[in-house]
Amino acid sequence: MKKLRIITGMALLAVLGFTSCQSEVDEVQGENPNSVNSTTGTNIKRVSMYDGSFDDFLDGASCSSIVLPVTAKINGTNVTLLSQLDYQQVISILGTYNDDQDTIIFNFPLKVKMSNYSEVTVNNQSEYDAIINACTSAESASEAAISCVSINFPITLLTYNLTFEQTGSIVIQSKQELYTYMYNANSNELFAVKYPITIKYSDNTTTTISSNGELQSSINECTAKDDAEDLAKENAEKIEKIMVDGAFKVQSFIKLGVDTTTDYKDYTIDFTNDFKIKATNVVLTTVNGTYALSSETDVFLQLNFTGNANFNLLNNNWKVTSFTSSTITLQSSANAAISLVLKQI
Repeated sequence: MKKLRIITGMALLAVLGFTSCQSEVDEVQGENPNSVNSTTGTNIKRVSMYDGSFDDFLDGASCSSIVLPVTAKINGTNVTLLSQLDYQQVISILGTYNDDQDTIIFNFPLKVKMSNYSEVTVNNQSEYDAIINACTSAESASEAAISCVSINFPITLLTYNLTFEQTGSIVIQSKQELYTYMYNANSNELFAVKYPITIKYSDNTTTTISSNGELQSSINECTAKDDAEDLAKENAEKIEKIMVDGAFKVQSFIKLGVDTTTDYKDYTIDFTNDFKIKATNVVLTTVNGTYALSSETDVFLQLNFTGNANFNLLNNNWKVTSFTSSTITLQSSANAAISLVLKQI
């Protein structure tokens, strides 16, 4: 987040000369006026930006979204997306195999909705790459949209001049309206949020915010969770590659203090790239199953074997507690006393 700008000499004198006015502001809503470049101003601007993360599986850019309709070649298959209902077709194609290099080739020209709510026409891949690169830079600089928190509208902004005299108030009815105000406000204008306001997190829970400090804390909390989710997603992809690229043995299986690892010593477990499992022993007896990897702030591996009592005991939603290029350590998400370690051979 950008640091609050140092108050200029003139503004500082104004603070000293207008203490009674400042007291009135504190009595109204408990916060000092802010510039749009203050920490609070930056927070509100980022929260009010257009969030294009909902179609990241398609364009890989959270700062923008593809305006439908659009035609693209998804892993070699031509797909026309007329509405968001067609997203599932793309997701299904991309998810067919988990060890392939997914490719999405758009038919140009197409339109992109940007973080400032404008729509731009993109004529070729080079122009599109520039948009992606700009988004990556904005994310690295903490200047992209904050998507884990949204403000419930309407809210009221109190406006001030540089001598901290209140000049009016504005009722903001929507996210775009708030962004427009923050974007157009000049350096001679100050504002204060009239608290309390209500915010909603990405998990649909809500909370009441009564100060700039509480807003900052809420944003810090949710962005930290977002970072953890991003890391878990990256780890899930790494684990998936490790699983598909190798064959495994059960190095350890302990359930409620009982070690039954020897029940699996003759079996080799192979994870296929279409989410199937084959466990085969030395006499070529095969136990089949399926698996699925998912992530939240942790990575989870769901195993589902059929037709074998010993392997049925491995059916669980496992939390990945650690992994290396050759070992995956798992713990039951329902019971910490159940653990499984898979070792690559």
